[in-house]
Amino acid sequence: MLSVLVIDDDLALLNIIRLVLERSGEMSVRTARSSKEALEILSQNTFDALIMDYDLPEISGTGLLKILRGKGDVTPVIIFTGVGREQAAIDALNNGASFFLKKGENPQTQFLELEQMIQQAVDQRFQGKPLGTTRKILKDMVDFSLDPAFAIDRDGRAVAWNDAMAHLTNVPASAITGKGDYAYAEPFFGKRQKMLIDLVFSTEDEIRQHQYMIINQEKGGPVTAVTRAKKVDGTEWTLWMKAMPVFDNLGKFIAAVVIVRDVTTTFKDVTLQVPAADRAGAPGAQAAEVTKGTSGGLIDRILGRAETHYKEGVILFAREQNYQGAIAAFDRALEINSKLPYVWNDRGICHRTLGNYDDALKSFLRAVELAPENPEILFDMGETLEKMGVMQMDSKYLDAAVQMFKMVINTLPNNMEAWNHIGISLKEMGKAEESKFYFDRARDIKLWKKDTPVHRKRNEYL
Repeated sequence: MLSVLVIDDDLALLNIIRLVLERSGEMSVRTARSSKEALEILSQNTFDALIMDYDLPEISGTGLLKILRGKGDVTPVIIFTGVGREQAAIDALNNGASFFLKKGENPQTQFLELEQMIQQAVDQRFQGKPLGTTRKILKDMVDFSLDPAFAIDRDGRAVAWNDAMAHLTNVPASAITGKGDYAYAEPFFGKRQKMLIDLVFSTEDEIRQHQYMIINQEKGGPVTAVTRAKKVDGTEWTLWMKAMPVFDNLGKFIAAVVIVRDVTTTFKDVTLQVPAADRAGAPGAQAAEVTKGTSGGLIDRILGRAETHYKEGVILFAREQNYQGAIAAFDRALEINSKLPYVWNDRGICHRTLGNYDDALKSFLRAVELAPENPEILFDMGETLEKMGVMQMDSKYLDAAVQMFKMVINTLPNNMEAWNHIGISLKEMGKAEESKFYFDRARDIKLWKKDTPVHRKRNEYL
């Protein structure tokens, strides 16, 4: 009989999993409501397999997995997580998980698949993952993503191309999978060339030489960048990409995965080739130059003055609703230091409230450029694009809003408002059936009481 420990803070789900897995008489199931409880149990017991939720309180599923692997515990692990959490799936696999399983699928199919995963994970424990199993996991991981995504193996052959990618490029998976020699780049660039997915281990200079503006790069981890490209038909577009390496449970590189988004509307005013600090005429550029090479104390005093003006603007904006006065205070802060994304963000909100949408969008674009993965900034820009789309009945703004809110979900998967806003934007675009999925997800988060609100920088001053 196989022994299984299931870790989830949802008591009802724990009871269901226990009943389903024990009904065959071939498994014995024990449960835990948190990572800390699981660690206490594991300090005195061993199991054939562990099943854990990704969004556990205090210590996440991946965090618990890292602790176990750090202790030398090689017990097979299956991660439960919500749809659209491709980063969670990659993190889990890179830290030694055997499989991941999507929540919210058909329960009967889901639990049957869970039983099969447990058996396979136990069977493979001392054998390593066969090539066919690895490719199946990669395909499942890419299909798991709500965003357009594809994967290549270490030999540079495409092994997965999801439906969202087929929709973005108008190229079906059958035309790409199995092909190498950069064939997967043609739908984006109109020719075969290296893409960000081929540069996951390259230096920043090497990536920039391929005409990418790097947004974020983690050593041995994901790299996020933006580039402009020309399709086969000559149409130009701007692409946001996040590429990640994938390793097996022995730490061996086996594949790379990339998420691609069309952000042409969002980044239409951004100059990709020139660093923001070097742009002529950028607010505060001269002040930024003055601070180069100065002492840390002077920089601290300058930043302190900028923060003082920001706080003044926050009070005028949030408490007194004096939006013009707040904008003037934010501009004083930016004259001292133009690289404060939260100042640009709140300046954008004030312009939006006054109905100055063009000025608002410019402020949000600058904020996104400075902090491209900050959920507060992405959320506020998404709201602005949604409002513009509704007022102007323009789907390009609504589609850009959807992309912004999806980026919020990448960081805050249980942010109820972001899921709801995606549903609203899709409904306004006439995609009622597609919007239902997002509305249902927002409803479920509320019922589970797992909402993760966006942290607001200005609240620190209020």
